[in-house]
Amino acid sequence: MGISLNSTPQSNHVHTHKVFLFCNYILLGAASSCIFLTLSLRLLPSICGFFFILLHILTIAGAVSGCAAASSDSSRWYGAHMVATILTAIFQGSVSVLIFTRTSDFLGNLKSYVREDDGEVILKLAGGLCVLIFCLEWVVLTLAFFLKYYAYVEGDNMKRSAKVGQAQEEDLKDWPWPFQV
Repeated sequence: MGISLNSTPQSNHVHTHKVFLFCNYILLGAASSCIFLTLSLRLLPSICGFFFILLHILTIAGAVSGCAAASSDSSRWYGAHMVATILTAIFQGSVSVLIFTRTSDFLGNLKSYVREDDGEVILKLAGGLCVLIFCLEWVVLTLAFFLKYYAYVEGDNMKRSAKVGQAQEEDLKDWPWPFQV
């Protein structure tokens, strides 16, 4: 009926990889939407707005490095992705709490030209996206860990099977075969 009880580790790896990429694409969209919402409050952002936009640029860079890490075997991209994702997750959570608890102060620091009630709605939309980004980044971190684990286990299995194959060949050399040449 479409549900397979015999799932192989390879199929789990493929599904995890697809979910990982999908979450990174959602992160890209949410972070770019937050940038546009911030720019809609004021075309040339203040210092606070600049750092808010910079946070979303770092989120985009982390998602891009995550997509690159998923498509390469290099540990360099994995480490860069993990560091960027952890830092942006911490800051996204902090900013979302700040937006929802001190909306008018945060809006005042952005020095918006928009009416205050419209600015609060736009800022709360950005805060909701920050909460989404925060949650997705922890999901991405977990999926990245599992992908690295699967790669480690598959690499270890390949080494182990190569060693077993070599040992079997050495054992077979000592056997008295009737048709040895």
